[in-house]
Amino acid sequence: MRCVAQAAARDPRVASARNRLEERLHELAAAVQSRAEYSVVHGELGLDHVLVDRDGNPVLIDVEEMLYFDVEWEHAFMLNRLGDDYPQVAVPDLDEGRLALYTLAEHISLTAGPLRVLDGDYPNRDFMQRIIEYNLGQALLLSSAQL
Repeated sequence: MRCVAQAAARDPRVASARNRLEERLHELAAAVQSRAEYSVVHGELGLDHVLVDRDGNPVLIDVEEMLYFDVEWEHAFMLNRLGDDYPQVAVPDLDEGRLALYTLAEHISLTAGPLRVLDGDYPNRDFMQRIIEYNLGQALLLSSAQL
């Protein structure tokens, strides 16, 4: 909700969709059932965070923020990051409700964060604006979807 508020303060499109975004987040969160089993998640796992050692074994890097959490959190990130290549890492039996919540939350976060960055003198503004446009478009689309 903080990201929605921060983005709404910086972008009129978010401001006009704020109620819809917040309602959809509440709807998705209300549908999530508690669980007792969690996974170790990287938090932002992408191909650039997996290296191969000299013996050909995969090695995770940038692991300082790893935590026990819902595996769907990681998959929401990979779905966004990998796009059409996501099916190569997809796994069966993900909780679709959690995945929907985390996917929307990520798109909102990746709208709000870059908008905050543009408050400063970030040099590659066009790149950051493209991140905003893509993620805002996805957030608006997902906020209109139904469970």
